[in-house]
Amino acid sequence: LPGLNNLNRPGTQRGAGLGARATVPPGVPALPVKNLNGTGPVHPALAGMTGILMCAAGLPVCLTRAPKPILHPPPVSKSDIKPVPGVNGICRKTKKKQLKKSKTPEDVVRRYIQKVKNPPDEDCTICMERLVTSSGYEGVLSPRGIKPELVGKLGKCGHMYHLLCLLAMYNNGNKDGSLQCPTCKAIYGEKTGTQPPGKMEFHLIPHSLPGYTDSKTIRIVYDIPTGIQVRRDPRGAGHPLPVTPNVPPIPDPRQVLKLLIVAWDRRLIFTIGTSNTTGESDTVVWNEIHHKTEFGSNLTGHGYPDPNYLDNVLAELLAQGVSEATLKD
Repeated sequence: LPGLNNLNRPGTQRGAGLGARATVPPGVPALPVKNLNGTGPVHPALAGMTGILMCAAGLPVCLTRAPKPILHPPPVSKSDIKPVPGVNGICRKTKKKQLKKSKTPEDVVRRYIQKVKNPPDEDCTICMERLVTSSGYEGVLSPRGIKPELVGKLGKCGHMYHLLCLLAMYNNGNKDGSLQCPTCKAIYGEKTGTQPPGKMEFHLIPHSLPGYTDSKTIRIVYDIPTGIQVRRDPRGAGHPLPVTPNVPPIPDPRQVLKLLIVAWDRRLIFTIGTSNTTGESDTVVWNEIHHKTEFGSNLTGHGYPDPNYLDNVLAELLAQGVSEATLKD
């Protein structure tokens, strides 16, 4: 199976549009026409202006349309689609049951910290007050059994905060029974996200990707129907959800696919936010776990070959609390 690399963002499946490149006769150095930041297609007016300037410098320029990325594989018949060896099932639907209600927020915070009797004279990075003084949330929160001067140390990473500050941070998050250190991002418990209900399908197709001519391809298709997000949205209920972005192939080893399935089950693949591509708000967007969406090209940087993708996506999954140790639990 081919390896994985950097994934792309919602909406980037569109064509590259009118770009420009410089082509010159043999023997003349080629100077590519780029955007001002060197990352994207050139606006037609800017490309024309650049061409004129380069001609004035004695370099003949011919502006052409940039090729469009190849997003989809050739047509695949149902008989050609096979389950992925070593991976159970071919489809994963969002579980109907919501996450079990955890204990009170105070109990969650106490679960992961050790009380510090003599805190150091340094800042609490949540409220920016000194740890030897009361929390900046004194008077804002009135929890049971947590005094504003109490300080706790997180068990794994050892970072220290006011207990009241950790409580305020937890109450402002997903309230799923997990806690994430704001300093080093270590995750305590099982982190879950705000991904709306949907379906994840995964199967093997008999086509190869650039750089992996001897391998077949694992394709993952996500389907999140249009609807109203009424639960687990950090901004509250009633936000409309447009149709999910189409996600073509993701070729990767079976182990990474298993981890992506875990991330899906924990509602971490997508979230609700503003699209970086269209600027549309309250829409389904990627949640920092990148996917490849070009099949036979790499014009936008979201295709193959890409030798670093496997390492990158594993690091992104780990940042969400999904690692190979998860599969052994």
